[in-house]
Amino acid sequence: MTQLIERPFGFDDDVPGPARDRVSAAASAAPDAPLSMAQAINRALHDAMLADERVLVFGEDVATLGGVFRVTEGLARTFGAQRCFDTPLAESAIVGIAIGMALRGLVPVPEIQFDGFAAPAFDQMVSHLAKYRMRTRGDVDMPVTVRIPSFGGIGAVEHHSESTETYWLHTAGLKVVVPSTPTDAYWLLRYAITERDPVIFLEPKRRYWAKEVVDTGSPAPPLGRAEIRRHGDDVTVLTYGSLVATALNAAEMCTDSLEVIDLRSLNPLDFDAVAASVRRTGRAVVLHEGPRTLGFGAELAARIQEECFYELEAPVLRATGFDTPYPPARLEKLWLPGVDRLLDCVEKAMSRP
Repeated sequence: MTQLIERPFGFDDDVPGPARDRVSAAASAAPDAPLSMAQAINRALHDAMLADERVLVFGEDVATLGGVFRVTEGLARTFGAQRCFDTPLAESAIVGIAIGMALRGLVPVPEIQFDGFAAPAFDQMVSHLAKYRMRTRGDVDMPVTVRIPSFGGIGAVEHHSESTETYWLHTAGLKVVVPSTPTDAYWLLRYAITERDPVIFLEPKRRYWAKEVVDTGSPAPPLGRAEIRRHGDDVTVLTYGSLVATALNAAEMCTDSLEVIDLRSLNPLDFDAVAASVRRTGRAVVLHEGPRTLGFGAELAARIQEECFYELEAPVLRATGFDTPYPPARLEKLWLPGVDRLLDCVEKAMSRP
C-alpha cells in the first residue's frame, strides 16, 4: 500500500535498546523539518512511550500496518510487540482491555480506527471509562487516552466521517480534545497521556497532511486553554479542529474584522477566553461540523447568552452541519459548513443594530 507519511524514526530491529533510545531522544529534541499532523501525533506517541514504559499503544492494524493513516508507523518496530500491538476488530474489547490495563497501573492509548466505529465501544466508554474515578472517590485513576480519527472532508464512505464530540461532552468524567495544528496535536496528546482522567482525543482527518515546524522543546498551552488564532474587533468566531483553517480563510475574505478562537479543548473549556472575546466584539458565531440540533454550538450559544447577555449586540449564531446522516462523499462539500455558510452568519450578526 502507498505510504501516507515517512517513517519518522526508522530504527532497525538489531539496534541495541539503549543505543536506540539515545537516537530516539536526540531525534525528538533536535530542530526538524516541518511535520504533518499525522507525523506530529506519531512523534508524540513515540516520545510518550520513550518517557514512560507504562504507555501502551494498540488498536486495529496499528502495529503491522502502522494504522490506516500511518500515524502509528514504526512504533511496534521501535518498542516491540508488547507495547504496540494489533487487536481484533472489536471496539468494545479495545476500550474494555484499556480500562483493565489502567486498573493495573498501565497507561493505555487505544485507537478507534474511525469515528463511526466508536459506537460499539459506547457502553464501555460511558458506563465504565468515564465513571471509575467518581465511583472510587478519586482513589482509582483512569489514565486512558482514546485516539479517534474524526470528522469529514476526505471523501470517505459511510461511518468514516462522523462528529462524535457531543456524545463524549455530555458524559461527565471524560475530557475531550481536538487539535487543529501539528504543534497542538503533538503537545495536546503529550498532555492527554499524563492525565489522571480519561481523554477522548479527536483527530481531524482533513488536517492530517497539514505541515508546520513542531518545536517539541517549547510546550504549547495545556488542556483547558483556548488560543486566539486571529485578532479582530467585530465578530468572534468560535471553532475547533479542521474548521479553524476555514474560519481563518473566511477572515481573510471578510470586510469585517473577525476574531478566530481555536477552542482546542472542549472539556475542560476555556470559557474565560470565550467570554473576554465576546464581551469585546459583542457578536459571536460558532462553527462546527456536527449537526445543528444539540451540537456543541448550542451549549456555547446558551452559555454565552447567559453570561454575556448585556454585552451582546446580536444573538449568537451557528454555522454547522445539517440534521441529516452524513452524506455520500460526492455531496459532503455541500453538507460541511464552509466559508460561505460562516460568512452568511457574520453578515446576519453585523446587520443587527
